[in-house]
Amino acid sequence: MTKILLSLHVLAAIVAIGPVTVAASMFPPAARRAVPAGGAVPDPSAVSTVALLHRICRVYAGIGLTVPLFGFATGAAMGVLGSGWLVTSIALTAAAAGILVAFVLPRQEELLGQLRGEQAIEHRNAAQLAMFTGIFNLLWATVTVLMIVRPGSTTGA
Repeated sequence: MTKILLSLHVLAAIVAIGPVTVAASMFPPAARRAVPAGGAVPDPSAVSTVALLHRICRVYAGIGLTVPLFGFATGAAMGVLGSGWLVTSIALTAAAAGILVAFVLPRQEELLGQLRGEQAIEHRNAAQLAMFTGIFNLLWATVTVLMIVRPGSTTGA
């Protein structure tokens, strides 16, 4: 059962977190490119691309809730819920989810609203979004490394 749970946990992480990470990273430059130089009207196809990237982030963030669910089940089956590396991974996962929900998705919605309203986007907001997205991605990369290395594990890694 442990192997099945671990497989589901890893598959959920790849299928759910991967698209959010990539789409969130692509969003700020796509939003900046949607507005031509001189503050002209945003290109409708570029705005559609930005909207698609935001939708990918929202939908896959919801699907991503399965990752910690399978993770807790796997950790319980393995008897490692109290391990330091796992507690740290849980805390970092919670921080990443918090950044996504509190900073990344709302700023994406704000920039998308500006583009749809044919307003010039505020580059400060796009820069802040890129920063929060980078922090989100760095947290997930750290969790991935912790899951692979698992300090103190007996797997020889």
